[in-house]
Amino acid sequence: MGALIWLASYPKSGNTWLRSFLCNLLIDAPEPADINKLANFCLGESLRVWYEPHAAAPLETLNAAELARLRPIGQADMMKAFDDSVFVKTHNYLGSWAGTPLHNMDVTAGGIYVLRNPLDVALSAHHHFNLTLDDTIAMMARPSAGTLLSATNIPEVYTDWSGHVRSWTAQPNPQLLVLRYEDLAADPLKHFGIVASFLGLQVSDERLGRAVAHSSFAVLKKQEQEKGFLERPENAKSFFREGRAEQWRDALTPDQIRRIVDDHRLQMQRFSYIPPDYA
Repeated sequence: MGALIWLASYPKSGNTWLRSFLCNLLIDAPEPADINKLANFCLGESLRVWYEPHAAAPLETLNAAELARLRPIGQADMMKAFDDSVFVKTHNYLGSWAGTPLHNMDVTAGGIYVLRNPLDVALSAHHHFNLTLDDTIAMMARPSAGTLLSATNIPEVYTDWSGHVRSWTAQPNPQLLVLRYEDLAADPLKHFGIVASFLGLQVSDERLGRAVAHSSFAVLKKQEQEKGFLERPENAKSFFREGRAEQWRDALTPDQIRRIVDDHRLQMQRFSYIPPDYA
């Protein structure tokens, strides 16, 4: 059994990119890893199959507190998925829901948290969730934001963007690596190399470069175009859209930028995300 390593992020902040890099790095195959087989390498925390075996009744009949109490039990089962460390994707904030912690720290070895400028998150999330931009901006400021129980997943608890970022990053922890999406995009070899070092992996420059190339946005987008992507929401035209930083400059109105900055000023200041004209 292996302890859990959380790959955490607010939605549309680079989690899939991180998972693809790690998969390619560890497999080290001559061809890019299949994006539709990421689940064979990294588990999805919210998948209900982890929790249903421990429920005394159908999940649809349980209240929030009863659902919440299943989480630490199901996450303990995740340790059995692989002999070594177990990577687990989570979009939950680092806190509790209905009286129970969302992450079982008794079975946790550490985590990697990726955050992205909320100005760009708003653009990406509005396509992903099939919402208007204004509704997406409002959702990102809502402390109750998250998902409901579905046919495949138990509820996820995001909170607002600032609360999510604060929950994971406010207290420095040597077992948690915090990354900015923008740094990964600007110098992927350097910052994905930091990821490899954080995990204690000694890899050659050639192997690192191959993993970075095989998980590039162009490769991921091409794979989705050729064979689809299982994680694409039903209402979204594509999962991988552009991937570049600072798309917001060409797409958000001054009022929308101001709303996002006003909603998230403190956390945006911490990570140098506030445009000079809005400081």
